[in-house]
Amino acid sequence: MSAPAFSLPALHYDYSALEPHIDATTMTIHHTKHHNTYVNNMNAVCQKDASLLSLDLVALNQKVGDTSAISADVMTTVRNNGGGHWNHSFFWTVLGKPADNNGPSAEVKGAIDAAFGSFDQMQSAFNAAAAGRFGSGWAWLGVDAASKGLVITSTPNQDNPLMTAVVDKPCIPILGLDVWEHAYYLKYQNKRPEYIQNFWQVVNWDNVNKYFAEATQGHVPSVLPKPAL
Repeated sequence: MSAPAFSLPALHYDYSALEPHIDATTMTIHHTKHHNTYVNNMNAVCQKDASLLSLDLVALNQKVGDTSAISADVMTTVRNNGGGHWNHSFFWTVLGKPADNNGPSAEVKGAIDAAFGSFDQMQSAFNAAAAGRFGSGWAWLGVDAASKGLVITSTPNQDNPLMTAVVDKPCIPILGLDVWEHAYYLKYQNKRPEYIQNFWQVVNWDNVNKYFAEATQGHVPSVLPKPAL
């Protein structure tokens, strides 16, 4: 029997590393249960439709909505679970221990100032996008492919800005925040804005800085330790 096409990536920190801002129980459940479900569902749909194996995880996300690349009968499954797998794989890499938070690079600071006026204004706009996303979804800071400038957007469910055919504002993400209730409810209950504010204490700016450099060259951040397929 061949190995599964997709696997759950290991975290580069302990589940307790983000305390007190994101609790260890939430991290454990979020990674081993919620994220792993998306991985298992993607492996199951690949068994159903082997043509999906010709695309890696980034390409699968980029082709959502394109029935010439992904058949209509599995499109929703790929959109929800391929999106969920990429989103979470990305999310884990932009989180880090509070003590390791080195802040944005000069290049990222310059891009933030150019797009939003200041870091505080960017943060306020990002927080508003995250808090204002009705129901479940994500908030994103990303690089616009045409202008190379930074933009903020939010997406529902497990959509992401790589899904150019289905989202309002496509971009290459460099920072993202999961605002599904399973990401914060055990600690914050209905206080999503408090979770959003505390998120900034555990942003891994070293990776955000690296992703910005890659995105301005047109490259989607490499968030998995090896190719997905």
